[in-house]
Amino acid sequence: MVKSSYILIMAELKHPIREAERYLQNARETLSEKAEKDGDYYNDSKYVKTAGNTAWNGVLVALDAVLDVRKNLKKGQRPEFKDYQNAIAKKDSKMVRPLLGAYESLHKAMGYDGNPVYKVVQSSLEQANIIIAWADKHYQN
Repeated sequence: MVKSSYILIMAELKHPIREAERYLQNARETLSEKAEKDGDYYNDSKYVKTAGNTAWNGVLVALDAVLDVRKNLKKGQRPEFKDYQNAIAKKDSKMVRPLLGAYESLHKAMGYDGNPVYKVVQSSLEQANIIIAWADKHYQN
């Protein structure tokens, strides 16, 4: 059920890379509208966490469009980060570091820790841009 509903959702997306970009835009909007930037920091870590998780999910949408990570999963099984890491290494080994950077900064530093440092957040969003742009180049309709 989970695998088939995922396939259905992906099939409904006209262009998953544009969807990934929309996630990233939503993350930016959350930061600018709700996180309350004050100098070099954001005041509300709740919205930094929300933005980090949203951006990370956008990265996963882009990666799912170009990598076969979910192809061999059993029913109800979720891919792990190492699955994405292995798949991207096979396709383009130069992208392993940007993927690790996006994971560490978006998912962990922002998503879990709510790191309020503006430069960290901007660097994290740039990592997402790099991965999504790479996926866009490799996406085949």
